[in-house]
Parts: sequence; structure tokens; C-alpha cells
Amino acid sequence: MPDRPYTLLSCGMSLDGYLDSATDQRLILSNEADLDRVDAVRAESDAILVGAATVRNDNPRLLVRKQERRDDRVARGLKPSPLKVTVTCRGRLDPHGRFFTTGDSEKLVYCGSGVAGEARSRLGAVATVVDGGARVTMRRMSEDLHARGVRRLMVEGGGTIHTQFLADDLADELHLVVAPFFVGDSRAPRFVADGPFPFQQDRPARLVDVRRIGEVVLLRYALSARFEDAR
Repeated sequence: MPDRPYTLLSCGMSLDGYLDSATDQRLILSNEADLDRVDAVRAESDAILVGAATVRNDNPRLLVRKQERRDDRVARGLKPSPLKVTVTCRGRLDPHGRFFTTGDSEKLVYCGSGVAGEARSRLGAVATVVDGGARVTMRRMSEDLHARGVRRLMVEGGGTIHTQFLADDLADELHLVVAPFFVGDSRAPRFVADGPFPFQQDRPARLVDVRRIGEVVLLRYALSARFEDAR
């Protein structure tokens, strides 16, 4: 089987499992101390992946924030921040969004063959558009990232992307931060959708760490045998 990067999923959710609210107002699920923890994880990654909906809705920069961590990466011969990756079905992303305009690391956009031409016309000046075949799968994308030198991949959402990685048994580690409140609205996006997840009652994920960070809690799970090798 072709190689793929060590893959870490990072997610914050409410007590009832939601990633965001059902309104236009963004839901804050973390705090400064936890954001600094996430920044440290980013700094140790070769690439950061988010879905197209996250690029559109959150307009993320996906950069390492702390100067000392950026300096350390440069000292190791790396860019200050990891490569940025997204995957899109339609290719209709804003080339002026912060995903594309911030940082000097390479940006990769994976899309299906049917929209690759349109995506290159729209985004070719700000990113490398990768034709992922008739339908982009997380496995094929992971294998392509590995071929490009990515050995450690951080996946920051959203729910559709998390669902696909987990259902396809492609995740090695999960960092799940739980905020101390409920959303209580089924229209809001959930951490994952329905899927044939490998972690069932007879094969539970292994909890390796529980950490209180202010009023949020970090649950860290080992999802594959590769977890021990990566410690």
C-alpha cells in the first residue's frame, strides 16, 4: 500500500458535538492557551489541511503565530509555516482569501477532474491546483501529499473532512477539545456526519491524554499503531 503522512485531526466542539452555530456568528470553542497549543502542533507539521467550506466560512490564515516557532522552523530549513492544503468539489474559492494571500508557503488545492480547468483559471496564480481524478478521496490525496514530501499532516476540519478521514481509517491521532456549553440546534454543523467508522464498541479509540486548559478539555486519542512511533 502506498505511503501516507502521519495524520493528526484537530477539532474543537461543544458539549453536544457541534463545530459551530447555525447562525452567521462564529462560535468560539477555544481560548488563548489552547490556541497556543494548536500553534505548537502546527509548527511541528509539514502541511495543514482544511476543507473548502472552512476556507470560505472562516477565512483562515493557517499560519504559525508565535515568532519563536517560526524562527525554529526556519533554522531547520523550513518555511515559517507549513504548506496549506484544501480540497474542493466546485473549485469556486476566492483567490483573495487569507488562505491564499498570507504566508509564503506553497498552497495546494485538490479538486476533481471535471472542475480542474476552472479551478486553475481562478486559482492558478495563487496556488497549485491538483487534479484528484473523477472524485477526490482522502486516501489518494494523502498519498499524493506523501509523494510531495509531506510526512506529518494536520487536519483542522471541517466536519466533512474529519468524517472522511475517520471513516476511511486514515487518521493516526485525534485532538478533540470540548468547550463547556451546548449549541442545542441540529441545524449547526457537527464534528462528524454519519459514516462507517472503524472505532466501534468492540474497537474503541485509545485515550492517551486528558488535559484541562482553562475551561476547555483536551482529549487526545491514539487511532493507529503509528501513534507510538510518532511520540
